Amino acid sequence: MAQQAVPAPQAPGGGPADAALPTTAPVSEGLAPLAANGVPQHRRFPRHTYGAIDLGTNNCRLLVARPSDDGFTVVDAFSRVVRLGEGLGTSGKISQDAMDRAVAALSVCSDKLRRRRVSLARSVATEACRRAVNGRQFVERVRRETGIVLEIISPEEEARLAMLGCHRLLEPGDGPALIFDIGGGSTELVLIDTDGEAPRIRCWWSAPWGVASLTESEGTVFKDADERLAAYGRMRERVRHAFRRFQQLLPADKTNIRLMGTSGTVTTLASVYLALPAYDRKQIDGLMVPAPAMREISQILSVASHDERAKFPCIGHERADLVVAGCAILETIMDIWPADTLGIADRGIREGILRSLMARDGYRI
Repeated sequence: MAQQAVPAPQAPGGGPADAALPTTAPVSEGLAPLAANGVPQHRRFPRHTYGAIDLGTNNCRLLVARPSDDGFTVVDAFSRVVRLGEGLGTSGKISQDAMDRAVAALSVCSDKLRRRRVSLARSVATEACRRAVNGRQFVERVRRETGIVLEIISPEEEARLAMLGCHRLLEPGDGPALIFDIGGGSTELVLIDTDGEAPRIRCWWSAPWGVASLTESEGTVFKDADERLAAYGRMRERVRHAFRRFQQLLPADKTNIRLMGTSGTVTTLASVYLALPAYDRKQIDGLMVPAPAMREISQILSVASHDERAKFPCIGHERADLVVAGCAILETIMDIWPADTLGIADRGIREGILRSLMARDGYRI
């Protein structure tokens, strides 16, 4: 019978500086024997089912997948807005209500892992749990109530997983590429080379500003468009300051450069660019958008009211406040890495987890 293997529990105490490196317990049953070249003979034996959970500052996401000849096939998925970082910037704690929302979502994930007979899973938590003084207590409550053992991963590991999840969508080219992940509580930047068989990370950076934390820094109530524009300028300045040291690490020659973004901000703005009546992942994942068009959309949204932003079908009232902070982060990234086009990826940390787990078991993905 298939069994679920989950990451080893975290030691009590600690914080961002001692976030553990990824560990997963091996599956002891049902592994395919090795061929002469050391690769499991998967075609003769049932393929394992893998799970990946990404608990971010704003969302809880799950993917369940099985290896396939061209990568992996998703057999189940789940996503829910939990706003885990709500109020974190002022209190330093994850609130009781936020914990309750997250535990309820993770309970759904736990049920799906069991029903799908997942043989190996990895579950990670990011900036909200890194920053919160009660982050470890929350992780223990999740383990107790759902059976899921969350890893509070480092910013470097978060950046690596996001890169692994989406780098295959980069447009062809010989120059360096910058991949970024705008999250709820932080933004990760990874500069990579793609001249070898696998991408090589040249440098990375994590800034403590995501759509939720940056929105909280300014609030959401403004008298008119002038006040909204002034607030947008202040948000951009905060992000620019947070990226200043990373900017010094970037190559001076910015020719033949490529840029790709993942997660909610870029997929939402790409939907606005295409004027989609409803979100459609097939049209978004892998899309290349002219950078000036993304700037134009960002500037329009920065001065629009909440209700005006909410009228866009793929923004709605749920994203209407947070999207402005995402625009401020995106424009600042495009300032320091002025590529002609922006690649859009509706994939990231979960896909990176799945690829790393499957590769460790010998699957060629």
